[in-house]
Amino acid sequence: MNFNSSCGGSVSRACGRTFEFGRTHVVRPKGKHQATIIWLHGLGDKGSSWSQLLETLPLPNIKWICPTAPTRPVAIFGGFPCTAWFDVGDISEETTDDLEGLDASAAHVANLLSTEPPDIKLGVGGFSMGAATALYSATCHVFRQYGNGIPYPINLNAIVGLSGWLPCSRTLKNRLEGSHDAARCAASLPILLCHGLGDDVVAYDHGEKSAQTLSSAGFQNLTFRTYNGLGHYTIPEETDEVCNWLTQRLGLDGLCP
Repeated sequence: MNFNSSCGGSVSRACGRTFEFGRTHVVRPKGKHQATIIWLHGLGDKGSSWSQLLETLPLPNIKWICPTAPTRPVAIFGGFPCTAWFDVGDISEETTDDLEGLDASAAHVANLLSTEPPDIKLGVGGFSMGAATALYSATCHVFRQYGNGIPYPINLNAIVGLSGWLPCSRTLKNRLEGSHDAARCAASLPILLCHGLGDDVVAYDHGEKSAQTLSSAGFQNLTFRTYNGLGHYTIPEETDEVCNWLTQRLGLDGLCP
């Protein structure tokens, strides 16, 4: 039986501009459906690349939804267009975050999750820029609103980020200190971050600093894993960690043999 299906793109209008998202690929659960996770690809990639890998993981109770980002000019490539969840010119705390693009992608993720049954656990994960977008979705969940103030409608149960970074890190701690409800929500949200010491695209220091920023801001249920020699890609050791972590944090029935 083929558990992988796909559907055409959609439009997000969470902000002033309109973003045309690409094809979404779905890996349906092989067992009892207990959780749905949106998985977001990296810069220049597409959803199908990850759906093929996720289909092989021993997680029969998870439905994976792998959307494709809009094709847009990206500053880090000198304005050359490619698939990107938001615009980025540099990965650093000093860079100006593309809140419009981040909000649009977080809204697209929320829209994809909005039709899931009420008893299903919901999560967002991703690789590289996809991990950054997943972490931004986590902050939207915690503050119950997007960066533009529009209410965020989804209750997230887990966040996974591989080889990524935290957008909007400079203001996070101050915002959380100003909201008791947000701080309480942040403290309980499970987050798994993984990064390779050999990453030459998103430097390990960015991933480590992001984890430190989240922890110091009040995200107490955070796990950070380091992989010696790992570059900007994933390996079985890392995906095994993701499988075990999701099974435990989401209370899934168990891994396939």
